Amino acid sequence: MQPFQNFTGVVAPLDRANVDTDAIIPKQFLKSIKRSGFGPYLFDELRYLDHGEPDMDCSNRPLNSNFVLNDSRFSSAQILLARENFGCGSSREHAPWALADFGFRVILAPSFADIFFNNCFKNGILPIQLKSDLINALFEKASGATPLQIAVDLPAQLLTLNDGETIPFTVDAGNKQRLIEGLDDIGLTLQQADAIREYEARRRIEAPWVFYTV
Repeated sequence: MQPFQNFTGVVAPLDRANVDTDAIIPKQFLKSIKRSGFGPYLFDELRYLDHGEPDMDCSNRPLNSNFVLNDSRFSSAQILLARENFGCGSSREHAPWALADFGFRVILAPSFADIFFNNCFKNGILPIQLKSDLINALFEKASGATPLQIAVDLPAQLLTLNDGETIPFTVDAGNKQRLIEGLDDIGLTLQQADAIREYEARRRIEAPWVFYTV
């Protein structure tokens, strides 16, 4: 997992509540366990007018012109602005995979589904929960003729809008460090590699029968 770098990105306003993981990445795309290749199918049923299937060439598919990511202003957005209960539904980790593969690094919402929220940190995405009045104000600014850009400073836990407004945010210290260092669950475990090897060597002496093979 790549370490989270401070950046300035365009905000894509997804003005829809209770977006579930099946809307984020539909069930037919769950056959793959790779973390890459899901970006073209992100929000597939909202983004396209036809039915999507794995390995389809999306370059010529009919687009839903009313969907936010099909607006050229937001085609390279890195920050997703959403409504309450984002990421509800099933616990599929493919949802943050698809968001990350598209290019999103931050999601702003008044509330998240718990499992999705935690899966984001494991896949390099920073989910930020803000009060509803702040989210409403951001939607107003993001829906204007000029795209809203926000500078994200994770170490300082601060958002800076392109009009100079600043918004502090909170994040769990452990998850913050995980993102800054680019550590998924395997990476966190490998930090204890020396201690694991020492334990296994000691156990081979203390309880050799556990390691006996025919």
